[in-house]
Amino acid sequence: MNGRGRGKIRAPRRAFINDEDVDFDLLWTSLASALREIHTKNASQLSFEQLYRTAYKLVLKKRGETLYMNVESFEKEWLVQEVQPRINEAVSTCLLPETTARGIASNVTEIEKRAAGEKLMKSLKYVWEDHILCMNMTTDILMYMDRVYCTDTRKPSIFTASMTQFRDCVLRASCGYTRISSLLYKVILDQIHIERNGELIDQALIRSCIYMLEGLYETNDEDENMKLYLTSFEPEYLQASRDFYKLEGQTLLRDADAGKFCRHAKKRLDQEADRCRSTLSPLTLPKIKEVVEGELIKAYIKDVMLLPDSGVKFMLDNDRLGDLRLVYDLVSRVDPNKEELKEAIQKHVAEHGSEVNDSALKTASIQPEKDSKPDAEKGEGESKPSIDKALNSQTIAAIKWVDDILILKEKYDKIMVAAFQDDQGVTAAVGRSLAKTINGFERASEFLSLFFDDNMKKGIKGKTEYEVDALLDKGVTLLRYIGDKDMFERYYKKHLSRRLLMKRSASMDAEKQMVSKLKMEVESGFTQKIEKMFTDMALSEEKTLQYRDHVSELRKADPKRPDLDITVLTTTMWPLEAMAPSYSNQTTCIFPESIQLVKQDYEKFYLGQHVGRQLTWQPSMGTADIRAYFPESKGKIKNRELNVSTYAMIILLLFNDLPPGQFFTFEDIQGKTNISTYELSRNLQSLAVAPKTRVLIKEPMSKDIKTTDKFYFNEKFYSQFNKVKIGVVSQSNKVEGEEERKQTERKINDARGSVVEATIVRIMKQRKTLTHQKLITETIQQLASRFAPDINMLKKRIESLIEREYLAREEDSEMPAYRYLA
Repeated sequence: MNGRGRGKIRAPRRAFINDEDVDFDLLWTSLASALREIHTKNASQLSFEQLYRTAYKLVLKKRGETLYMNVESFEKEWLVQEVQPRINEAVSTCLLPETTARGIASNVTEIEKRAAGEKLMKSLKYVWEDHILCMNMTTDILMYMDRVYCTDTRKPSIFTASMTQFRDCVLRASCGYTRISSLLYKVILDQIHIERNGELIDQALIRSCIYMLEGLYETNDEDENMKLYLTSFEPEYLQASRDFYKLEGQTLLRDADAGKFCRHAKKRLDQEADRCRSTLSPLTLPKIKEVVEGELIKAYIKDVMLLPDSGVKFMLDNDRLGDLRLVYDLVSRVDPNKEELKEAIQKHVAEHGSEVNDSALKTASIQPEKDSKPDAEKGEGESKPSIDKALNSQTIAAIKWVDDILILKEKYDKIMVAAFQDDQGVTAAVGRSLAKTINGFERASEFLSLFFDDNMKKGIKGKTEYEVDALLDKGVTLLRYIGDKDMFERYYKKHLSRRLLMKRSASMDAEKQMVSKLKMEVESGFTQKIEKMFTDMALSEEKTLQYRDHVSELRKADPKRPDLDITVLTTTMWPLEAMAPSYSNQTTCIFPESIQLVKQDYEKFYLGQHVGRQLTWQPSMGTADIRAYFPESKGKIKNRELNVSTYAMIILLLFNDLPPGQFFTFEDIQGKTNISTYELSRNLQSLAVAPKTRVLIKEPMSKDIKTTDKFYFNEKFYSQFNKVKIGVVSQSNKVEGEEERKQTERKINDARGSVVEATIVRIMKQRKTLTHQKLITETIQQLASRFAPDINMLKKRIESLIEREYLAREEDSEMPAYRYLA
């Protein structure tokens, strides 16, 4: 590189090289005079070409070293004798630390001190810019020396050497007991402090001084990392900033609210960024940001978030999205994981979730008034003006719980997008808290199913397809948080079966759409039985039409023949016990002769097409439409069409053969129908107790049904409607009581035991041998999509499989292990 550089200089003529030695002193005198003219601003008459040739001649005659040293000495002398005194004159005594320590400057105002600092900076700016200008002109004259002599001897260029001299003779010159550089740093820091307090300063003047510090280096190598700005000024600036922001943080935390603190911190970050771009150096930006983030944000942000009347809780309660966005921005700067923000939000979610759960439990614990009127009048399909007339208080609480949880989730979904940039970590933390809230409520599965049940019956009426889809999506979203999905499945099948059998669904398309969503959300096995229920309903409808065609000729012969609408249910697919509480204990009901004949005829028809099947009639799940004549009813029309349960139909048909004024006792009716005490009491309560559906008269009149009660046909019954629907007491879907709840849990646990055993066998069949811990872990993982199994249950099921010789213990294994027995 050096050889290539020297080759660009044209070699002198041979005659010139062989000339006699030059008179160095004479030539240097002319050069020194020229340099002085340059420094005194009288260079207009100089011939720079002639001066260049003079320096060129000296270097060529091997006098480069002497020339270099003389120029250095000249520049140093100039700086010491001419520049340094000028700077010392610009230093006011109020800037000197020793005068301040002795109290001499105690009467100096801040304005005077500020003016003295500006005077010093202006002087340094002037001498620096003058020095740069003069040295540029000097470098032009000594260009050949820089290229040849300095390169050959590896000495710094004369420009670099003069910068070092300026550093040592001007900036680091002593003024009293301190250096000029220290005074300069103090002045700049004071100016920045003034600006931080809201006053205007001369940014351009400070920037000129910063340029000077950036143009000076600690060494002649001019390493970019060794700039005087970086090695001397910047550390003092950062330390002063630390002290400033530490104190400011304490003051803000004491006097300001959380929102004001965050806005001020963001403002400080912006101000420091602007200061680095316009006044200081961009090199300082990441470092000063770290200072502000560490001293003002990281040190206090946790306390700020926990402020009782303005912290994160207050912001979340009052939807202060702008402040929350600021909190998120500040926390993100100092904590990539945002643990403290997550903790604050999770605590808020838990508190609100607990309030929702407690409110639901409180409402659900209010027992409905023991009045037969509201219960008995709650017949299926009856139009009600409000939900309070359609559901009991527990069911209202169930639906409200789901609505409140959805409102809570929507609130946080909005906050995640508007304030937290949809941050995955924060969103996941909120999701975990919601899941904990939902699963901490023991009736979550049941309440969510009741929410779907209510909306499927009437909540979706009048809604567009888009609105129905959005409503279902909301419910399915909550299902994702529920851990015991098998319990939800049980309740959903129970409520769905009643909707299907009683034809209470507002839209079958919506029902099937819901099944599709459940299938995508959980697993195909979850919806397998539900899909079969829809299949049974469709096949039953086809079979009913076929049967009507079959009896069309018989109907002509007997117009009074009862018309059947049959639904054939696959026993293993429908939750029969859940649908009818008396299913497992129900007795064989005695049907009236006319109904028995039709029943036998359908059995013959159906079994003729499906050999090997067995039909079991379920009167507790059916309904009937009957025409009744009330001879003493007021009005011209004495007939009414009654929609009643199958049991109620059987009871009412008994009164056809009873003479007027005669009665049946409870025991008489039970003896003639063989209806269980539970079902008979419920149906008689609907027929004889409720004022608006009292087609029977009960003696003595009371809300409860006793075995000694007498029942008469009410010939004076009147209703303003020609069609009267008489619902069975407690027949609609509602929240389970404590006993029902315990029975459900027992059945769920029994079903889980079978699922656990099947899962363990499937795992061991594939693995053949597995340690106890790995078997437990893998079983839990496979069952996580349905429920969270209890460890004790897993251990008991493993022991049961060992006893039944599905598994065996590995005797020689260091850790407890099992092997599969084929």
